[in-house]
Amino acid sequence: MIFDKVKEIICEELGIEADLVTMEASLGDDLGADSLDAIELIMAIEEKFDLEISDSDAAKIKLVSDMVRLLEEAGK
Repeated sequence: MIFDKVKEIICEELGIEADLVTMEASLGDDLGADSLDAIELIMAIEEKFDLEISDSDAAKIKLVSDMVRLLEEAGK
């Protein structure tokens, strides 16, 4: 499941507990990601799922669900 993989990446990149990562969690407000963390998350997602996320799509990612939806739309 995409959410489980995304959750694993977020926990690894941000060094947070898995129970904090929900579909509704805000990457910045709830999970404490700053702009550098966000870039590193995007790069980790791109590597794990073998795809490229455009800057315009990356700018739209605010919640964990945004990231999951983007991957689902890409057919991953």
